[in-house]
Amino acid sequence: MAVESGSEAAVKPDSHVKVVAGASVGTIFEWYDFFLYGSLASFITHHFFAGVNETTGYIFALLAFAAGFAVRPLGALVFGPLGDLWGRKNTFLVTMLLMGASTFAVGLLPSYDEIGVLAPILLIVLRLLQGLALGGEYGGAAIYVAEHSPPGKRGLYTSWIQTTATTGLFMSLAVILLVRTMIGEEAFKEWGWRVPFLVSILLLGVSLWIRMQLNESPVFQKMVDEGKGSKRPLAESFTEWPNLKLVLQALFGLAAGNAVVWYAGQFYALFFLEKMLKVDGALTNTLVAIALLLATPFFVIFGWLSDKIGRKPVILAGFALAVFTYMPIFQALTVAANPELAAATARAPVVVVADPATCHFQFDPVGKQTFSTGCDVAKGALSSAGVSYGNEAAPAGAAAVIRIGGKVFPSLEGSELPTAEFKTAKDAWTKAFAAELKAAGYPLKADPAKVDKPRVVFLLWVLVIYATLVYGPYAAALVEMFPARIRYTSMSLPYHIGNGWFGGFLPTTAFAMVAATGNIYYGLWYPIVVAAASTVIGFFWVKEMRGNRIEA
Repeated sequence: MAVESGSEAAVKPDSHVKVVAGASVGTIFEWYDFFLYGSLASFITHHFFAGVNETTGYIFALLAFAAGFAVRPLGALVFGPLGDLWGRKNTFLVTMLLMGASTFAVGLLPSYDEIGVLAPILLIVLRLLQGLALGGEYGGAAIYVAEHSPPGKRGLYTSWIQTTATTGLFMSLAVILLVRTMIGEEAFKEWGWRVPFLVSILLLGVSLWIRMQLNESPVFQKMVDEGKGSKRPLAESFTEWPNLKLVLQALFGLAAGNAVVWYAGQFYALFFLEKMLKVDGALTNTLVAIALLLATPFFVIFGWLSDKIGRKPVILAGFALAVFTYMPIFQALTVAANPELAAATARAPVVVVADPATCHFQFDPVGKQTFSTGCDVAKGALSSAGVSYGNEAAPAGAAAVIRIGGKVFPSLEGSELPTAEFKTAKDAWTKAFAAELKAAGYPLKADPAKVDKPRVVFLLWVLVIYATLVYGPYAAALVEMFPARIRYTSMSLPYHIGNGWFGGFLPTTAFAMVAATGNIYYGLWYPIVVAAASTVIGFFWVKEMRGNRIEA
């Protein structure tokens, strides 16, 4: 695919809508593909990580999700220079093909029961390919739109690209909900979860057709015509201090905080409702989808606002709001989504009293450890039940007990029991313990009839509004920071380190923090600390970008 030359690549008077629509539809498709996996993590755990215990399996599923994010900076290093050397349009056509083929293949992949350990290995390989593709996609789409935008409207125009991640997540949830409704939960769990992956091939065809109609970016074409493009974009971006300083400012002052606010407000909220609060999966998807639908227009509103008052004030406001309100919002979410759980936690708090030497972090990569000490049995049962608990050290050698309000329930000490005998004893103990929790008012699952749906949607909407604050002006801010000849390379790396590592590892990291402490809110400290750091760094060291020339 050769770069178009001459005046044929010039922007036509009516081309702005076509440019925004063409760049956006492809990016929506790529985010749809990427988020399918995270939305279906519990089903993927069942089919691809069946050989380990439940906690380990879910952590593995989240790690496979995070693998796609881990490789995104590599995608930026591969496709960023290509975008600066080969063209914006040509590069994001290639990334789209790679993403689409990888996603379709996930829908065809045999399960663990069929091919054993090869199944999760192949799944992770496909996730890595998806991440590689996305590492080259976002920068190209954002730059392409910004370089077509009239001065004074870059925030508005590029904000449409910023809606694509949320729109892609919304589409993935909508398709999942539609399939679940049509075929039923049992069929969806068995094979229906593959359908959203498989139908992506149709979206790929439509997206490719639309993007093939687009011309090359006029700024890039002008550089080619004048011979001013970079011959070594990687070296210029990361070995010359004036530009490297901008990369670091973009990473720590914008990208890191942006990523954790976006993922905490949308993805972690979905995970929190379903995994922690035990809200029905279909209901969770519906409530999150409604909140996304209501909040998505604000990406454009805040992008437009950044054209008027600047990028920094809007973005930093989102960071600061997240830092100071995440804890009370998620606590309010518990009361609204599972009031029985909230009431029981307040009325009869749970504490595991055990010798710390007998407590282990329940992550078993090879599926061989039984976690049979009294402390491990107690914590495993509480985690499975979605019950938040505290920890209290007991004297060395003391038997582990679980304190539920004023009652004390002995845990099962199975470290000396044969495997078969331990399993039988644990099953009996688990039933007795479940009855004890029920007597104390702890529900097995959230009662759909008692979920305060309007309040849950409102709280989710607030969380997404924070994401729109930080993300709406974000593309314009990054594009305006870097010179045109190395823009694709320079902005792609900090964006994908921020979003891929700081954001992509958020669900895994937060869940591990919860599993280690027993406190369902403890994982929120991860996005809070990162957002606080970006607030400070962004305020003092990142310059206002609005109005910068992007042609040079």
